[in-house]
Amino acid sequence: MSSQSITASILRARLLVGVLALVAVPAAAELKGLSEGEMARIDGAGLGLVFENFKFSHGTDAPDANGEQARIFRISGIKSTDGRDVDITVNHLYISGAGSNYGENLSPVNLGRLTNPWEIDVVDGNTIGVPDKAVLQFSAPSQVAAAEGYDCFGASASAGTGTCSSRPATADYIGERADIGIQMNVAVGDDRSANINIHAKSAVIDGSYLRLWGDDNRRQMVGQFKLNFYSPEVSINACAQDGSSCGSRIILSNFALELALGNELQPMLFDVDGSGNFVVEIAAIRQPTSGEIGADGLRSSSNAESWDFYNSYYTNPDYRSNLSIGNFSVADRDFGSARVQGMLIQHLNIQTKDLSQ
Repeated sequence: MSSQSITASILRARLLVGVLALVAVPAAAELKGLSEGEMARIDGAGLGLVFENFKFSHGTDAPDANGEQARIFRISGIKSTDGRDVDITVNHLYISGAGSNYGENLSPVNLGRLTNPWEIDVVDGNTIGVPDKAVLQFSAPSQVAAAEGYDCFGASASAGTGTCSSRPATADYIGERADIGIQMNVAVGDDRSANINIHAKSAVIDGSYLRLWGDDNRRQMVGQFKLNFYSPEVSINACAQDGSSCGSRIILSNFALELALGNELQPMLFDVDGSGNFVVEIAAIRQPTSGEIGADGLRSSSNAESWDFYNSYYTNPDYRSNLSIGNFSVADRDFGSARVQGMLIQHLNIQTKDLSQ
């Protein structure tokens, strides 16, 4: 047995972990029995993570009793295009139960459940189109058949109304959909005048995953990233530094992002160039050689294997990204809906630059 197979076998030793009552609030934890139906749906695949009664809140700390410097969440080392230092101070970052009123009233939420947890696993690449590779996968709760799941936006959706497995909050259950938000102050040089606030209500990321493996030819890490993000409301606004006055709130209602970066034919490539800058690339799909595809574009006049390859690439919905906004509004003005459907990323290259050089 190869070392890769041994490693995969060890990592696939079946384990399910429940993490209860993390962060600020104490909670009593107890073991609960599972019904036969619930037990039957647990396949033991990989490492499962369930966060119950979870609440996270970070705010900029005040100086301690001795007047020592506050511990703050700050992002620095960035420069603007005109060479000024950019300093980002996170005033508030939170994950809460639904109905938090933009982070004002925090409450617990469940993230995942025993029958559909967050997972860390090593999967057989042959089953996902990555031949002869052990693939490390981090995944959110999966999507399910519409007859079994819940509408991804509905705050009171019932079973059988959509493909999201995470359940909305009810009068008797805190739900598995979190309010998420960040309030940050962005300073450019000496100008620290504006706070930027971003909030998402009752957010769901079911069906999202990150897959990583090693490429033998390029000798570097490659991967696939799928992000599904659904929220009945995503809002953005800016306020004065002291919070006394805020601009009009931009609201994106019924926001759905289904982003696909990389696939088995065009994985994302992660690298560091000679100057120490980080590079993320999705290489362009290879071009057909002369005569490989017939002039009429039909399979009968083309190399059958090549035609099937390109047909699969251009018609596979898993390779495409979608963005949908039910309604876009600024203050009391509505601008209607917007949609980008079936976007195929054929080539992408992102490279960081050191502007001080």
